[in-house]
Amino acid sequence: MKLKVGIFDSGIGGFTILNALIKTRKDVEVFYLADTKRIPFGNKKSEEIRCIAEEICIFFKDKNLDAILIACNTTNACALDVVEKALRIPCFDLINSVSEEVKKQTIGVLATPTTVRSSFYRNAMNSKKENLEIYQQECPEFVSEIEKEKLNFGKLNYLSELYLRPLINKNIQELILGCSHYPLIYDFLREKIDSNINIIDPSEALVKKFNESFVIPKTDCYESVSYENVKFFVTSDKIEFSKKVKTWLEINKEIRLVNLRSNV
Repeated sequence: MKLKVGIFDSGIGGFTILNALIKTRKDVEVFYLADTKRIPFGNKKSEEIRCIAEEICIFFKDKNLDAILIACNTTNACALDVVEKALRIPCFDLINSVSEEVKKQTIGVLATPTTVRSSFYRNAMNSKKENLEIYQQECPEFVSEIEKEKLNFGKLNYLSELYLRPLINKNIQELILGCSHYPLIYDFLREKIDSNINIIDPSEALVKKFNESFVIPKTDCYESVSYENVKFFVTSDKIEFSKKVKTWLEINKEIRLVNLRSNV
């Protein structure tokens, strides 16, 4: 019997969590929701994010989920309590998960403006380890660029240098990719910083926590990654999202259009 797992994000950022999950286990049935109608989340006010989170929870309530994986750092920062209260199932979030993986003292965080201003990353890390130096950098344009059907490599290169420079000047020892979209441009970011700086992908920490809570069957075989048991839902333009699924995941899948406000 498969575990029913919900994953949600504003767009394709949650692909990083989805991939990290299905690369480690095959006993899951995944419901992936992308609220593409309201992307990006990272520039919205906290109150709006909380309202969106409530609507997302309504969508998931009749799915009989065993767990929810919050693939959006901004929702994580502003509305984790909303999701936990509404669904009352195990909720796995990026920020608390990755805060346990920090090994160094001087930490840089790339994140959306709303995530940075919430101070959730700072508070979570400080609760786990003392005497940390934490420097956060708002990245208001990354998500919109990463979501484009055809990436503008020149623009991404410019933005990477722009956002990383203040953190590099602080001599950071570790860099947290504090938005699920950012690991999709890992190579751009890796080239811009010293090889001694460890880059942390929170999706790996989240899936690690999930796998610690739900034991992986010993009979599972991981010869290849399969998206057979993944269902995709979007709130706008399913054709465009289908193209992104093909580009980033190299698969053709049915994309279902939903209206979160009426759940139809």
